[in-house]
Amino acid sequence: MQVKNRLWTVQDVADYLGVPVGTLYDWRCKGYGPKGKRVGRYLRYEETVVRQWFAQLDGDAA
Repeated sequence: MQVKNRLWTVQDVADYLGVPVGTLYDWRCKGYGPKGKRVGRYLRYEETVVRQWFAQLDGDAA
């Protein structure tokens, strides 16, 4: 069985965004970053949510 929309792990998202895993956890505590969901004790992200969140960023980082 092939999974159509595989959920991303924290490491997958960190790799995609080019940030440390700890940054994602910090962002989550501050209400920033792509929205993840708990699956049991694991944090997972939908690929489309991560890509949409990234696309809406301004891109004018100092």
